[in-house]
Amino acid sequence: VSYPRVSPAIMVRVTRGEAILLARSPRFAPGVFSVLAGFVDAGESLEQTVRREVREEVGLEIADLRYFTSQPWPFPHSLMIGYTAEWAGGELAIDGVEIIEAAWFTRETLPALPHAMSLSRRLIDDWRLPG
Repeated sequence: VSYPRVSPAIMVRVTRGEAILLARSPRFAPGVFSVLAGFVDAGESLEQTVRREVREEVGLEIADLRYFTSQPWPFPHSLMIGYTAEWAGGELAIDGVEIIEAAWFTRETLPALPHAMSLSRRLIDDWRLPG
């Protein structure tokens, strides 16, 4: 019996009051912003990964971390696990490697967003279109 390899990755929607943190990776289409994401390191819990990725990619601390949902992603073998969190401190300081641009957006100032079928867009739409 053989089981396929699965690489877990987190996605996290960080909010601060009425604003959402969105960022751009250099591999995104021009102008498209998304929530933060990253792969889980060996020996690391999902929650530790969320906090580490947010800290490494944009220099922020988070609180009120909550599970949102998951989505299988077969390119090539990922399982995306979505979370929501609140900003707890720090100023934006992008890493310049994985993230080339990040900003706080309101519902009225949202940039171009990922495809509607993606977990990242579901996280954004859940915040953008409450109820």
